[in-house]
Amino acid sequence: MLSALMNFLNACLWPTRSDHHHHHQDGDGGRQDGLLWYRDSGHHVFGDFSMAVVQANNLLEDQRQLESGSLSSSSSSAPPYGTFLGVYDGHGGPETSRFINHHLFLHLKRFAAEQECMSADVIKKAFQATEEGFLSLVSNRFQTTPQLATVGSCCLVCVISDGTLYVANAGDSRAVLGQLFKSTAAAGDVHATQLSAEHNASIESVRRELQALHPDHPDIVLLKHNVWRVKGIIQVSRSIGDVYLKRSEFNREPLYAKFRLRAPFSRPLLSAEPSITVHTLQPHDLFIICASDGLWEHMSNQEAVEIVHTHPRNGIAKRLVKMALKEAAKKREMRYSDLKKIDRGVRRHFHDDITVIVVFFDTSLVVSRARGPAVSVRGAGVNLPHNSLAPCTTAGAS
Repeated sequence: MLSALMNFLNACLWPTRSDHHHHHQDGDGGRQDGLLWYRDSGHHVFGDFSMAVVQANNLLEDQRQLESGSLSSSSSSAPPYGTFLGVYDGHGGPETSRFINHHLFLHLKRFAAEQECMSADVIKKAFQATEEGFLSLVSNRFQTTPQLATVGSCCLVCVISDGTLYVANAGDSRAVLGQLFKSTAAAGDVHATQLSAEHNASIESVRRELQALHPDHPDIVLLKHNVWRVKGIIQVSRSIGDVYLKRSEFNREPLYAKFRLRAPFSRPLLSAEPSITVHTLQPHDLFIICASDGLWEHMSNQEAVEIVHTHPRNGIAKRLVKMALKEAAKKREMRYSDLKKIDRGVRRHFHDDITVIVVFFDTSLVVSRARGPAVSVRGAGVNLPHNSLAPCTTAGAS
């Protein structure tokens, strides 16, 4: 059966397949190997970082971002300074995640300049401004491009500034802190602490929250094909975009009928408000892993921090992605080498787009006010020629 499946998959692929693109280097200092993009190492103002992205959908819906240096648009003598991380896991298309990548950090810098500091309120306002900006874009294009109303993105942001780590999340991406306490240091035990709250209808507390917010909608969460979804449509309860589930004026013609709800709604069914955690960094805080849910489908928090702690920093994000892909192959009783040969689109049947950023904390730099060079790395990562698209594939949705 497996050989028959592989024959079908191979028949769907063009001669120019994803495994024929080898180790192309891009302007971000990253390299590409087929559907995998990676930057093995880099330096932010408080230490090292590593990034990796693997594509599964026809169009890569994930975006990633790292900005290090000034966190303010002000030219004052002492602006907020630090490192900003973003993982934007799009669904329904790449438009919202791309929009976030172009706008959220700029909003954050503007609000930080107004308040002359970094804070949870600054981050919350940046999320809100980004949501409002995308809503305006949808409104302007609704008559000509109504499907834009159905595109959305999870949004995970981490900001390190003045010895404090801020984690803001809307959706089901995850930020996990790796900690090494003195009591366990002799044994080399590293501890995983999840700092992000997740908003996915598969979580009972999220379903209860939705039911409490929408008592007039008994079908606010439905179990379809053994998966809990908001209105039987979408798994996440918070996101940027998805405005057809937030504003009733975008849940009507000319939107395609399959997206339109039968029952009207007067208040948003989804929210763009992030859950925010504020953590004071300590010497036992070693690193943070920020990743889309595609990684966490295949490994636990503890497994991930142990991999990071027990392997070299160089290439660690790529290692996490490859470990997830090997686990995905194992679940389908196939070899990792065969999984790598499957092109985008068809690949979505085996795993999701996966984005991973690992950032290490150098304690001496975190507590000091040293000013290193500015760093900016953002985008999707994977760039493929159009003719590598498999002709019989369909785009997957997260």
